[in-house]
Amino acid sequence: MPESTFDYQRCLEACAQGDQQALRDLYTQESARLLGVAWRIVRERAVAEDIVHDAFVRIWTRASSFAPERGSARGWIYSITRNLALNFVRDGARQVAIDPQDPSHLQDTDPAHDPEHAMHSFELHAHSAKVYRCLEQLEPARRDCILHAYVDGCTHAQIAQRLGTPLGTVKAWIKRGLAALRECMG
Repeated sequence: MPESTFDYQRCLEACAQGDQQALRDLYTQESARLLGVAWRIVRERAVAEDIVHDAFVRIWTRASSFAPERGSARGWIYSITRNLALNFVRDGARQVAIDPQDPSHLQDTDPAHDPEHAMHSFELHAHSAKVYRCLEQLEPARRDCILHAYVDGCTHAQIAQRLGTPLGTVKAWIKRGLAALRECMG
């Protein structure tokens, strides 16, 4: 359908009523452009594809929350995708990989000359040890998914392929595993 005649609001209203064809129409109309939006933010095609998938799941499950008085339906769809991509980038920026067996990252500065650095390194190590203890408490499948995603840098699709597990299952395991980690770290 040409963009000028495509009725985004009608599609969202139909999605809210459970009309799967409306979601397919929306996907056909916008998925390529949404992939471009996600890719420009995350700069990895596989990750951008995962984000677009998650965006359409969110569009489907939250279509009833769209409020036309707050903006256009098309803008709402794009903001969902953009926010998921930005969240991915922000979450990635907070990740710090530390090998507790390799103390070389502590040797950059002499703690006697920089006590603030030494304290920061100590806190980082203590936090890292707690993460490992919390990871050990997870079911092996959930722990493996989280490690593949956040240590190996695999996409959800790559993890599903490695483990021979459905993509939706992998996403659910990661989501539940992260929730359990947050609670344990709390």
